[in-house]
Amino acid sequence: MSSLLGSESNKASISPASHVVLGLGATGLSVVRYLRAQGITPIVMDSRNTPPGHEQLASEFAEVPLLTGGFDCRFLVQAQQIIISPGIALSTPEVRVALDMGIEVIGDVELFARELTKTQADAKLVAITGSNGKTTVTTLVGQMAQAAGVKVAVGGNIGVPALDLLAENADLYVLELSSFQLETTHSLNCTAATCLNISEDHMDRYPDLQSYRQAKLALYPQSRICVVNRDDALAQTSEPGHYLSFGLNAPDGDDWGISDGMLVRGESRIMACADVALMGRHNLANVLAAMALCELVDIARDAMVSIAAQFTGLAHRCQRVATVAGVDFIDDSKATNVGATLAALDGLVDFSGNIILIAGGDAKGADLSPLAAAFERVHQVITLGRDGPKIAALKPDSLAVATMTEAVNAAFALCQSGDMVLLSPACASLDMYPNYMARGKDFSAAAEALHGAE
Repeated sequence: MSSLLGSESNKASISPASHVVLGLGATGLSVVRYLRAQGITPIVMDSRNTPPGHEQLASEFAEVPLLTGGFDCRFLVQAQQIIISPGIALSTPEVRVALDMGIEVIGDVELFARELTKTQADAKLVAITGSNGKTTVTTLVGQMAQAAGVKVAVGGNIGVPALDLLAENADLYVLELSSFQLETTHSLNCTAATCLNISEDHMDRYPDLQSYRQAKLALYPQSRICVVNRDDALAQTSEPGHYLSFGLNAPDGDDWGISDGMLVRGESRIMACADVALMGRHNLANVLAAMALCELVDIARDAMVSIAAQFTGLAHRCQRVATVAGVDFIDDSKATNVGATLAALDGLVDFSGNIILIAGGDAKGADLSPLAAAFERVHQVITLGRDGPKIAALKPDSLAVATMTEAVNAAFALCQSGDMVLLSPACASLDMYPNYMARGKDFSAAAEALHGAE
């Protein structure tokens, strides 16, 4: 039954359902799995003709119909509840019709929140959002908890969908959450949560920065204690609540920060900045945020320090991928927005050599002008991709190339021992690559190929 049903004749054979799942993929499958466990048979719809996960749906849930090629209002308006994929905007016309009729439209994370409260009320929950660094912080919190012997489950916007985590019956859940997920989430009861930072991203989905910001900050009213970045005014909120802060300066009171080359909480010295394995000052902020969250869920400090001293980072996030003739090649392909590239460059402010920056791709409608000031610390900018010319306009004598191999070769030709080639595009990759991972791998391969040129 759950083969691809796009035609009107096929749709005519389907009865309306109380629940409609909009969007398949890994998240949609997790929702179907959850609903079937509750005895509910939903209808699944996807705008794509052959959505990812359709074969698995047919195999696991042959009784669940899948309508493809669009969203059918006839079924939406008869539903009691619509569970929408994060990738589908609430402004989608068919969704707006359902909302205007008072039909509940929520996401998978909202289902997770309700189920956790109902069946695992004693479990602790940490949630992490922000424009940049959230995957690093989420991973750090998970590893610190694991090192402390805590039964922890990590997922959400990364790895395992939130609903699938419930089967682990963990003592601590750690969720990375996107703004898209937070738009449809209202019932989280987080032990602690953070919005790490806010900079322009997804401006092709949001009408302005303020709308994007409000989606992110919706996390704070759903948290018992909020961990805020005192260095980022946009990531702070005037709503009443219990707050701790982190930042790259000396803290007041019991807040987290840096003093005399040490990570500290208030007067308590935690570890030397030099002993943190991650590269860049922005990653010191990430470690501080992770430690603040961990302490709020009773993770031992020695476990935090142990992980901070050995965690060298995630792929494509300021990751050293090659050193050729004394030149370091740093893959920061995950920097898919301006804020991420600014964070990378700010984090390298103490680097003594020349930085050759490779940037460009699909800017997603973002304002690129904040890069101009940061480019003053860059020896050369090499651009590629759809919005490469817009980035090149911000730095005199920028060099435009067509491929990543050209970019890497041109960068290496400008370097001497002690310099750095940094791929930090400030743009999405989809104009040239399937995803940012493929872009990073292309950069790494081009850098490795230079070994013959030493």
